[in-house]
Amino acid sequence: MKLPNIKYSPSELFSFKNSSRTEKAKKNIVILFILHVFNFVSLMAIVPVTLNYLGKTEYGIWLTLASILSWLINLDFGLGNGLRNKLAEALALNDIKLARIYVSTAYTVFSVGILAAFIFYFTIHGFLNWADLLQAPTDYTSLLNSLVLYVIILFLVQFLLKLITSIINADQRPSLNGGLSLITNSLTLLIVYLLSIYAEPSLTVFALVSSGIPVLVFLVASLFLFGGHFKNISPSFKFVNLKYSSSLVKLGMQFFVIQISSLIVFTTGNIIITQLYGPKSVVTYNVAYKYFYMVPLVFNVALAPFWSAFTEAFVKKEFDWIKNSVRKLVIIWMILSVIAIVMIFASDFVYKIWVGTQVQVPFMLSVSCGIFVIIANWNNIFGSFINGVGKVRLQLYYSIMI
Repeated sequence: MKLPNIKYSPSELFSFKNSSRTEKAKKNIVILFILHVFNFVSLMAIVPVTLNYLGKTEYGIWLTLASILSWLINLDFGLGNGLRNKLAEALALNDIKLARIYVSTAYTVFSVGILAAFIFYFTIHGFLNWADLLQAPTDYTSLLNSLVLYVIILFLVQFLLKLITSIINADQRPSLNGGLSLITNSLTLLIVYLLSIYAEPSLTVFALVSSGIPVLVFLVASLFLFGGHFKNISPSFKFVNLKYSSSLVKLGMQFFVIQISSLIVFTTGNIIITQLYGPKSVVTYNVAYKYFYMVPLVFNVALAPFWSAFTEAFVKKEFDWIKNSVRKLVIIWMILSVIAIVMIFASDFVYKIWVGTQVQVPFMLSVSCGIFVIIANWNNIFGSFINGVGKVRLQLYYSIMI
């Protein structure tokens, strides 16, 4: 699709023509912005709290381990995004039966995949030395080998329960996911803070808390939503139809390759740094990354309602709405790019207030992170549209090339 001429008028940001889709997007953006402000505060606060509780070495070990395990929670073979698109299409056509078939089939396929993943890991568990993989001191060998097994079980359960977020997004309610994220981060912050006051430092306790809270939040959300708002499309064995799994898998596998590429870019940093410089250096990188994370966090507030909204508009052939939306997103990107540049020059001052002298962040690392988020935000505008309409083949080829 040809990008329309862009007029950089700030007043245009809120000048969408009225439509139920637009009004829903506006409400989601406002609510998401409020939620993300608190979410960002909780994410920033948990760094010094965790450093105070665990210390730099154990926190670095956890960050690296979490990066590796995040592959489990994100590598869903694209089925989460495949479900999101197919479900959004069914809801746009008001085909509730088809929507329920997609949901029921997706949960079944996910459950089988999770069982297979657990059997596979349990088989190789005895041959892995996590202390070596994480470059941790040798006295952590026994602790890590047993701890990782429990954490992986929790991550796999979270993997299944997190499917509710794809359903929420397909229904164009991303602000609800923002609420779930805030609850998860706030509970984690609260419990770790209490542990830092009343308990002895324990990597095991911290890991179980960090891995277990998301499971609890997604479980409660799933039970509540499938018993209420999503009752008509709740998963049921009688609606499982593996014939429809092929359409989920076909689109999902394209998303999967793209996910692999993204994970290599976004999660291998901690692993590489650990191998080259040790766990303590991971903390330095993460302080800079979390500081600049505010920029994509805010931009994702604006982007969040549009993926599934683009799906609905494309199905209904409302191309003018799509062009208008892209133009507004580009204007928001320009504003946030200026903010990112200001953050680069203010970084040293902010780091001193935030983490004190515990962590020293090189200025060039801040520059690199700032430039990175500016480029990533630009790419995400068009990635959101391409993902929403399911035309991901070009993005697929690009992902393979990098």
